[in-house]
Amino acid sequence: MDKNHALDAFAALSQATRLDVFRLLIKAGETGMSAGDIGQTLNVLQNTMSNNLAILARAGLIRSEREGRSIRYFADMEGMRGLLVFLMEDCCGGHPEMCQPVINELACAC
Repeated sequence: MDKNHALDAFAALSQATRLDVFRLLIKAGETGMSAGDIGQTLNVLQNTMSNNLAILARAGLIRSEREGRSIRYFADMEGMRGLLVFLMEDCCGGHPEMCQPVINELACAC
C-alpha cells in the first residue's frame, strides 16, 4: 500500500458512521451483511448508508457481492492488512522482535 492509498483509508475511517460500519463488518466476518441490515443495525438512512459504503469501498476497506436484488458487504481483510502493514513496515528501527507483542495482539484467534 502506498501513502496516498493509506490516506484514503484513514479519511474513510475518520467519520463516525463509516468507522462503525467497518467495525460491524469485521465483526460479521465471512457472512457479511446486506446494506439494509447495516443501516438498520446502525440506525442510518439508506441514502446516507449508500454514500458511506461507497466511500469505504473506494478506500479498499470493504467489498461487495451481489445477491439477486440485494448487495452483501464484507470487510476487505486484504485492504485492512495492507493498511496495518503500511503502518508497521518501518516498525521498531530495524528490530522487528520489538513489534511482536503488537503483532500477537492483532493476530486473529478465530
